[in-house]
Amino acid sequence: MNTDKHRFKTAILRHETILLCVVILEWIYFNSVGLRFGSLDNTFDIMRHSVEIGLLALAMTPIILTAGIDLSVGSLLGLCAILFGKFWRDAHMPIPLAAACTIGIGALAGGLNAVLITWLRLPPLIVTLGTFSLFRGLAEAITRGVDTFTNFPASFLFLGQERWLGIPAQVPIFVAAAIGIWLLVHRTTFGRSFRAIGFAPEGTRYAGIPVERRLAMAYVLAGIVAAVAAIIYTSRLGQAKADAGTGYELFAITAVVLGGTSIFGGVGTVHGTLLGVAAIAVLNNGLVHARQPREVAGMLTGLLLILALTSSTIPKMLASLRERRQTPVTKPITT
Repeated sequence: MNTDKHRFKTAILRHETILLCVVILEWIYFNSVGLRFGSLDNTFDIMRHSVEIGLLALAMTPIILTAGIDLSVGSLLGLCAILFGKFWRDAHMPIPLAAACTIGIGALAGGLNAVLITWLRLPPLIVTLGTFSLFRGLAEAITRGVDTFTNFPASFLFLGQERWLGIPAQVPIFVAAAIGIWLLVHRTTFGRSFRAIGFAPEGTRYAGIPVERRLAMAYVLAGIVAAVAAIIYTSRLGQAKADAGTGYELFAITAVVLGGTSIFGGVGTVHGTLLGVAAIAVLNNGLVHARQPREVAGMLTGLLLILALTSSTIPKMLASLRERRQTPVTKPITT
């Protein structure tokens, strides 16, 4: 009986459970103060606008599990969007071929990060900060800062602007990516090695796991997913500009950390990341319906992130203080 109570208490106090309650409370509050917030159309609108950031957050989860970081995914999304438009308009490629070439570019860009991090042993923060500027600079150079790709065919715009089987057409792609990455991280030995690398990379090497190869695959996967997100982004807006995806990397990292993945690696879940994406998406959309300034969304998102970062340390601090109080103080024996 005590074991069952302990399991129930542990489940209730899990980070994901608390975050789910936060999302539900957000929904209840904004539905009470916002006009038509809880309508089906607005729900679909939330889903439609959170797919690209959600994809980036899913791809970022394995990387952060390894104690890495990728600051370049937002810039890579912008570069891939520009290249997709250029492949279609200037190279006269059909949409499927342009999309395939764009995904290939994303894989190569992720491979560049992987080579610099695994072969040259450079810090992921510094490498991806450099490619963050590199990819955005390439997008600006290709478009000269003014060129915009528009007039895409209606069959392509259907992906980002219409519904399929009653739901936004891009949502099945997001669901497939979420299921695939969840199975990779939680149900394969390949994915479970990400946590081992985050805990102790040297110990993982001694265990016979090819750490560099695993890290390389995580960054290549992020590049591929960023390219897919760029295609969906272009379809949703109907245009591709050099500033596409600006700031998306920060939202993705926030969603992952808010979902319970430790920035130091080794701890985290994909379903926690999904809840983090939901919390941010509901908050941003709800504040619009509540007619609050856009700056408030950034402030509250930052507050949620700080609370998420401190939620794991506060219990440890309280436990440490409790132990100090309970430890008897021994006085020195005087003769």
